[in-house]
Amino acid sequence: MRVLIGFDPAEAEAAEVAAKTLRKVTKGEIEPEFLCASKLAAQGLLTRISDHRGGQSYDLISNAPKSTQFAISRFLTPILCQTGYALFVDCDMVFVRDPREMLREVKAEHAVSVVKHNHVPTEQWKMVNRKQTTYPRKNWSSVMLFNCEHPANRRLSVRDVNERVGRELHAFYWLADDEIGALDPAWNWLVNVQDMPANLGIAHFTLGGPFTPGWHGAAFDDFWFAARDAA
Repeated sequence: MRVLIGFDPAEAEAAEVAAKTLRKVTKGEIEPEFLCASKLAAQGLLTRISDHRGGQSYDLISNAPKSTQFAISRFLTPILCQTGYALFVDCDMVFVRDPREMLREVKAEHAVSVVKHNHVPTEQWKMVNRKQTTYPRKNWSSVMLFNCEHPANRRLSVRDVNERVGRELHAFYWLADDEIGALDPAWNWLVNVQDMPANLGIAHFTLGGPFTPGWHGAAFDDFWFAARDAA
């Protein structure tokens, strides 16, 4: 399994902690790869046009704000990896268990497997000053385990990633419903949104955390600090 972590310079510390915890739970057997927008752009793989409005990045194709630089580039994962299973996660994650355990839950007929949250945010803002957006299948794309060899993923092209509106990509428009598998909710626990599952696999600081500039503190900050400071 390859593991790609979304990278945004504004949340570099979060990405480093996600990478550290991944190495720890896999005993160093998986080296994470950062999905960097600047490198993808230099390779001609990411050509979407964006600017800044209201203090945050704005995607002109979607006519909507985007909270991170990897909001769209995540969908390049099966294109970049091509074979085997590849896991994409947002940078604001803490791995508690070896993600290879997910492979016990996947089925061959599924092109991607996700935690199928029924998440309708009540907050207007996240990450202190980023506008919270609501769209179908919210947070499904924050942890995605792709079967890169599944023929359905061949429907997704570099052109699609660069020209489709974001809400279609985040809703997995290129897949039929029965091509999307369900993972145990423990693999994408929304911190400070849901109760912690007993069999926690990945903690997702979706609203922000101690790594967020201007963060005022919240429950479970100590959880993130412990992960950062662990040997």
